[in-house]
Amino acid sequence: MGLPKLTTLVRELKAENPHLLLLDAGDTIHGRTFTNLVKGESMIKLMNVIGYDAMVPGNHDFNYGYTRLVELAEQTANFPILCANVKKNGKFLFQPYFIKEVNGKKIAIFGLTTPETLYKSHPNNTKGLDFIHPSKAAAEMVTELKKQADFIIALVHLGLDAGSEYTSEQLAKEVGGINLIVDGHSHTRLPTGKMVGPTLIVQAGEYNKNLGRVEVSFTTTNIEMRASLIAKEETANTSEDPEILRLIADENKSQENILRTVIGETTVELIGERQLVRTGETNLGNLLTDAMRILSGADLALTNGGGIRASIARGEITLEEVLEVLPFGNTVVVKEIKGADIISCLEHGTAKYPEANGSFPHVSGLSYIIDLAKPAGQRITDVKVNGRPINLTQTY
Repeated sequence: MGLPKLTTLVRELKAENPHLLLLDAGDTIHGRTFTNLVKGESMIKLMNVIGYDAMVPGNHDFNYGYTRLVELAEQTANFPILCANVKKNGKFLFQPYFIKEVNGKKIAIFGLTTPETLYKSHPNNTKGLDFIHPSKAAAEMVTELKKQADFIIALVHLGLDAGSEYTSEQLAKEVGGINLIVDGHSHTRLPTGKMVGPTLIVQAGEYNKNLGRVEVSFTTTNIEMRASLIAKEETANTSEDPEILRLIADENKSQENILRTVIGETTVELIGERQLVRTGETNLGNLLTDAMRILSGADLALTNGGGIRASIARGEITLEEVLEVLPFGNTVVVKEIKGADIISCLEHGTAKYPEANGSFPHVSGLSYIIDLAKPAGQRITDVKVNGRPINLTQTY
C-alpha cells in the first residue's frame, strides 16, 4: 500500500483510539535502493515521522554491519530498536525492552531476532556477537517483566517456516507468560492471527501489503485480543500523507542521477519472483549465474535463489532495477572444489524442495535432476558439468 497510505491509516486509527502502539517486526531498513544507498537512514527518518513506538531488527537489518545498526538506533531513531537475545561481550547490543503505560495499563515490549542472522546476513556483519536462543532470552525477559507489567508483547523476527530452527510458534509453546507475539521473517499472512495456547501470534505478510491490527481489551476477569488485517486492496480510496510523500520525493531526487542510469535492455520479463526463484529455475537466475561463470572464467557457477529479490520488466534496465534484484552487496568468489563437494552443495540447497527455500541453487555450466522419491541428502542425480558427467574426484 506504500508508506504514504500507511501513515494516513495510522493517523486515522490514532484519531479513533489514541491508545495505540505502532510496532515493526524487522527487515525494514534494507532491500530497496531508497534505503540501501544511505545505509538505512532514510527509512528510520520516515519511521520517526510516522510515529513508530518500537522495532526489532531482522536479519537483513544487519546487512550494513551491526555497528551501522547500532549507530542508527543511537543517533537517528526516535524510537527504541529492541533486542533481548543479541549480546557483545556479555552486554546487550540493543535496548532489550521498554514499558509504556497505555490507558492506565503497563505494556511491556521486548525484542527477539533470529539466530539465523549469523548465516542469513554475511557473517562479517555479526562477527563478535552472541545470539542467545530466543526461548532462553524470552524466559528471562518474562521473569523480569511479569512483575512490572499488565501485558507482555514479544516483538520478534522469527517467523513460522516449518524448516526454521527457531519459530514464533516454538517460542509460544516453550515460554509462558507472553500475551502477544508480533512476528516477521517468514512473510506469513495471518488474517486473524494464530493462537498457541493462551498466546496470540500475529504477522502481516510482506512488503507492506497489509497493516496488522490487534485490539486488546481488559475485562475484570480476562484479557481479550482480536487480530485483523487492513489489506492493500482496502486502501484504494485512502489518501497519501503529504509529508511522507514529500520526504520520499526529496530522497529519491537526491539519488535519481545514479539510479536512472541505463545499463542494458531485455526483450522479455526477467523472473525474480520470490516463490519462483526459491523453487526452481528462472531466466533471471540463469542470466545471473551465466554472467558469474563467463566473467570469472569458472567451469560452473552457483547462487542461491534467496539472493534474487525482484523481477525486471521488459525494456531498458536501470541500475536501480539491478540493485533491487541484488541488494545485498555480495561478492562473486572463485574457489576450486571437488565434484563430490559440488553434489553436497546441491543436496544442501535442495534439501527442502519442493518447499520454497532461499537455499535453492541456480546454476550455470551445470545440470542436475532432483529425485523426490529419495530422502533429502540423497536426491541429486545425473549431474553434468558442461554436458559431461561430473567426476567426483576431479577439481573444478
